[in-house]
Amino acid sequence: MMFMVVGRIHRTYLLSQKRISARRPGQTIRKRGRGKMKMTAQEYARRVQKAGPHSPLLADCLWAFCVGGGICLLGEGLRQLFLRQGADAEAAGTLTSCTLILLSAVLTTLGWYQKLAAKAGAGSLVPITGFANAVVSAAIEFKAEGRVTGTGAKMFLIAGPVIVYGTLAAVVYGVVLWLLGASAL
Repeated sequence: MMFMVVGRIHRTYLLSQKRISARRPGQTIRKRGRGKMKMTAQEYARRVQKAGPHSPLLADCLWAFCVGGGICLLGEGLRQLFLRQGADAEAAGTLTSCTLILLSAVLTTLGWYQKLAAKAGAGSLVPITGFANAVVSAAIEFKAEGRVTGTGAKMFLIAGPVIVYGTLAAVVYGVVLWLLGASAL
């Protein structure tokens, strides 16, 4: 089957589970079978909307909110536990973050965090656990390439820009505070 792209240059579209890269107007896209089909971007979008699965947006958002809130509630429970054990507020916060990171890393290693993220969506990715999952899953994925060129080099593939820009923002913020003389904050 052949498909003709009509109109402006179109970017990649998925048609029958096959990728169609950018084509110029009037360029024929050859597929198996006979015949030609002229399809505009609007027609393609209408077909995808009609054939694609429909997601209950409100229910998905509420579930993500509940899962993210549950992770934060777990963090607050851990913080209160550390405070009762005699840690000061700053140490309790640090211990809570470290515990959540460790828990996320263990769940990622066992393959359970991906199952949670598949069902919870962004609710499991927003807290600090999502960041730990990004680092650990990249390390696991590339461990077959070796410790240095695989795990070591690719571990921060996703999380690296976050670390770099976070550190840069902290330095800029610190310099601005220092210049303003607000070091007592």
